[in-house]
Amino acid sequence: MGFSTDAIHAGQPPDPSTGAIITPIFQTTTYYQEELGKDKGYVYSRSANPTRTALEKNIAVLEKGKYGLAFSSGMAAIHTVSKLLKAGDHAVVSNDVYGGTYRLFQKVMNDYGLEFTFIDMTDLQNLKEAIKPNTRLVHLESPTNPLLTITDIPGAVEICKAKNIIVSVDNTFMSPYFQNPLLLGVDLVIHSSTKYLGGHSDVIGGMIVTSSEELYERMKFIQNSIGAVPSPFDSWLLLRSTKTLAVRMERHNYNAFEIAKFLQSNISGENRANAKYRIKNIKRVIYPGLENYPQHEIAKKQMTGFGGMVSFEVENFERAKDVLHKFKLFTLAESLGGVESLVCHPATMTHASIPKEEREKNGLTDGIIRLSVGIEDVFDLIDDIKQALA
Repeated sequence: MGFSTDAIHAGQPPDPSTGAIITPIFQTTTYYQEELGKDKGYVYSRSANPTRTALEKNIAVLEKGKYGLAFSSGMAAIHTVSKLLKAGDHAVVSNDVYGGTYRLFQKVMNDYGLEFTFIDMTDLQNLKEAIKPNTRLVHLESPTNPLLTITDIPGAVEICKAKNIIVSVDNTFMSPYFQNPLLLGVDLVIHSSTKYLGGHSDVIGGMIVTSSEELYERMKFIQNSIGAVPSPFDSWLLLRSTKTLAVRMERHNYNAFEIAKFLQSNISGENRANAKYRIKNIKRVIYPGLENYPQHEIAKKQMTGFGGMVSFEVENFERAKDVLHKFKLFTLAESLGGVESLVCHPATMTHASIPKEEREKNGLTDGIIRLSVGIEDVFDLIDDIKQALA
């Protein structure tokens, strides 16, 4: 089936008891059992719930995987992946991951005897050199948040498989519409379903998808044991949202590409002569769809679109603050992936937990501004950017 067909139907047959087309919200904690040891697959909703089951099947199909697991947040999903490790194990991680991921690994899981090395994954030689005899996991974002750096995923997989290392990819920024890491050889795909999967800024959630039965059974045990699962209503909200994922991602991608090209043209001076607002002092535009983007060719090979996130850099923090407070249509807020456009200052918001010297070493300066481009009319968004940067 095509993506949009699967998004609407996968895991969601009409309800057998009523014929309802939309999967019901099974708002229950427990289930009737005819006799001891005989149930219908559901005993207690922390362990399984029919609405959550439908969601897990739906996202698994969209990610081209066999098994899906839903969580109460993206961080709960990443925490579950980290629980595949034991004290004394080592993991290699992209150096500019989401700040919450860095915080979990460095400030929580380190206390349990796990070791994490953060490297620049754009050069796979760094990965080869970082792997140790006790390395059990390589976790990467591609594209990363917020610098949108791309890792050669098949290349990383080849290195790791030779050493029997699990590879997990946070695919939040691309969604399964634009990238399917399982088809590129990875073991685990992670999503903050709060973002594009949800798409309406009204639900918190996380997902893991795999085709490995062994990993699935272990993570399902962890999911049930820890209990960080979404409610039936949250699961239903996400099922509602994935039905429109394809059309939303197309619009996010179109708008972001137009904005990136507009910003880039102003750096080069092409539009300044006739511009109503003179845009000044943009140091760089960060978007994988631009031909001058360092990993543009790799992005084209492993992604079918470039997504709805655009970052750009101004000269310093004071200039960034001035720009951020002048936006009218873009809303200054955490998060991303909703139908509405948001603007964020990663250094003081999403990535504030990362030490300043680490951020700047990775290229995340105080002048970086991140746009989560929504699905509004693109000319309105560009006009807002013009006046904010003037």
